[in-house]
Amino acid sequence: MDTLLENWILKLLGKRYLPTWLILILDLVIVYASFVFAILLLTDFSFYKIYSPSRLQILGVLELTYALSFVLLKSYEGAFRHTGVRDLMRLFLSTVLALFLTFAITRIAALAGYFEVKHITLSFLILQGFSFTFGVLGIRLFVKLVYSRYVLNTKSKNDLGILIYGAGTTGVTVRNAIKQDRFSGFVVVGFIDDNEKLIGKRIDGVKVYSFEEVFDSEFILKNKVREVVWSIQSETGTSFHKVGESCLGFNLSFHKVPNIKDWIGGSLSRKQLRRVKIEDLLNRTSISLENNLLNSFIADKCVIVTGAAGSIGSELCRQILFYQPKQLILFDNGETAMNDFILELQKHPKFDNNVVCIIGDVTRNKRVSEIFETYKPELVFHAAAYKHVPMMEVNAKEAVRVNVEGTRIVAEASVKYGTKKFVMISTDKAVNPTNVMGATKRAAEILVQNMSGKSETEFITTRFGNVLGSNGSVIPLFRRQIENRENVTVTHKDITRYFMTIPEACQLVFQAATMGNGGEIFVFDMGEPVKIYDLAVKMIKLSGLTIDKDIKIVETGLRSGEKLYEELLSNSENTLPTHHPKILIAQVRQYEDAQISPIYSNLNDAAFNGATDWEIVKLLKELIPEYKSQNSIFEALD
Repeated sequence: MDTLLENWILKLLGKRYLPTWLILILDLVIVYASFVFAILLLTDFSFYKIYSPSRLQILGVLELTYALSFVLLKSYEGAFRHTGVRDLMRLFLSTVLALFLTFAITRIAALAGYFEVKHITLSFLILQGFSFTFGVLGIRLFVKLVYSRYVLNTKSKNDLGILIYGAGTTGVTVRNAIKQDRFSGFVVVGFIDDNEKLIGKRIDGVKVYSFEEVFDSEFILKNKVREVVWSIQSETGTSFHKVGESCLGFNLSFHKVPNIKDWIGGSLSRKQLRRVKIEDLLNRTSISLENNLLNSFIADKCVIVTGAAGSIGSELCRQILFYQPKQLILFDNGETAMNDFILELQKHPKFDNNVVCIIGDVTRNKRVSEIFETYKPELVFHAAAYKHVPMMEVNAKEAVRVNVEGTRIVAEASVKYGTKKFVMISTDKAVNPTNVMGATKRAAEILVQNMSGKSETEFITTRFGNVLGSNGSVIPLFRRQIENRENVTVTHKDITRYFMTIPEACQLVFQAATMGNGGEIFVFDMGEPVKIYDLAVKMIKLSGLTIDKDIKIVETGLRSGEKLYEELLSNSENTLPTHHPKILIAQVRQYEDAQISPIYSNLNDAAFNGATDWEIVKLLKELIPEYKSQNSIFEALD
């Protein structure tokens, strides 16, 4: 088709929809055409018989009944270019209804002597109905095909290529969504599928390839491929990571389709495609916990979460609500964070008036006692803490005040007011600590463990590594730097960390709460640690950028108190297995009260009565002999 005709089609179909009244008139014209066609077939193409008075009566009845059926079923409201199964079904039902009405009206009129029915035969009605159906559907599908070919599929030499992994129903939906966005500058150049029966075939003109065919330098270059879309709802298995790693290798953007239930209005648009996060590509096995005891453990109980507006605390609250506690007490000292969180929580499917927000500080003894006396919580999840290593290295006094003394105040209130279980959130930085933050968390672990067995309250500690996406973690930092096209900063090329997701961390806490009898420190088998430099490289490539061309990775040197490798257990600690293969119990060194009580007393006095950070760190090192500072002024005290 020449350029002039193509331009005319673009002008006709590319700007606006036909008005519904015009579609209705066009459909009635097709009724007339199908009437003529049926008469000609039944009369051996005797044209003079078409316009006999009796047949003109029939035409009038047909136009009337079809118009009535179109209005009743609104068959004219569907846009030609987007004709779908529902539109076709409406047209078919309109035809059936019109024929039924025609038959009924003509028979009633004949009985009254107003109509001659000899020409309204069953063969005529069936032939006319089929003629109309094929005519109206044919025109709609023709317009849809022309629109798809000459409007949606208009290619520019500058268009970039997209590959869709998965040639199923969702994959085709993704392809259609991309086609609808005509000005995006992208065009689908192929499907990828593992099904050998599909490979080599075409779906709506787009070829299905194998994984090996498309992830080839020549194919990528020839088709200007810049993006891959994962259209399969599940992201488990090796294929997802294989595609992700290949995208990283070829510097392609990697997107995925959101869950079907999140599609806006039940339909998908290109804007809804989500960029795959680095968290999805860390080659780590997701830790799955089965805990059938949680419902009875939490249901109808008063639960308090300290640090409720933080990364871990907020996720604990979200999950606790699903088990329908009698009351959920959110306790945090951040007014803005708490306000934002409660607004979010009000959209939770299990949110009720049993959620109470309390602003307060865990280091204020009277405030904590007042809360515990009022609500008498049966379960306490203690997530309130200062956690940023460099910040606490220059604020040792505050680290002790919150992480140690705050824990003691909440723990003693739990004992006083009859809390059944107290679960403390700890960190892998408490193992062989090299910084103030880790040392204060280890001091809190010792404190909690020593309180176990001395009251009805069971004290349990959970210890895990870095949480993906939590406030202040490395991934949000890298993401901001990449979005702003800043240098991505890595403290050391060889630094590694263990990672887990926020939901997994919270599941560990719940599992520990139901498994523990008091005094245990639960740790995860978290698999292999992740190299932070490799993490930065992957995040840059996932963003479609080129290292050293679009953005650079800069080593800044280890921060104060930071170490290259984190540990979950110290050398002197052994572990005991549990019924879950991924969860272990750390066998840590036990302390005598007489040995540590004076140190805690001195720590408390120092933190609240103006001692220097040097004096406080010295007391921490006395309590925790394995605490050896790194990249810190406090190395002088070792």
